[in-house]
Amino acid sequence: MGGNSPCASCKLLRRRCAMECIFAPYFPSDDPHKFAIVHKVFGATDTARADAVSSLVYEANARVRDPVYGCVGAISFLQSQVSRASNATRRGSSRDTCIQMQQQVQDPMVQQIPIPTAAQSAAPSVNC
Repeated sequence: MGGNSPCASCKLLRRRCAMECIFAPYFPSDDPHKFAIVHKVFGATDTARADAVSSLVYEANARVRDPVYGCVGAISFLQSQVSRASNATRRGSSRDTCIQMQQQVQDPMVQQIPIPTAAQSAAPSVNC
């Protein structure tokens, strides 16, 4: 607690700000928006606190593994894998379509369609 003013956390949560308030050093009273954002994302319940700590630990580990990109590097890597898998799926779908078309050509019903003879194909065609 800086002076007599409660920290942003205690002010938002409508609590009395004690001298040993754990939030006071990080959320000063002159910047209430900072705590409001953190509270909106992580909340104040024990479960939400555990999620926040888990997130901080993950980000710290990512930063140790990759000091430049941190967790953004992991996200980019995963996005590229998704993109490759998506492209492979599209190529697979195209290949499946091609195989289906080849099977239709080999289908006996398709073979019953008369193929024009040389005389028929030499006849003049009418273009509209």
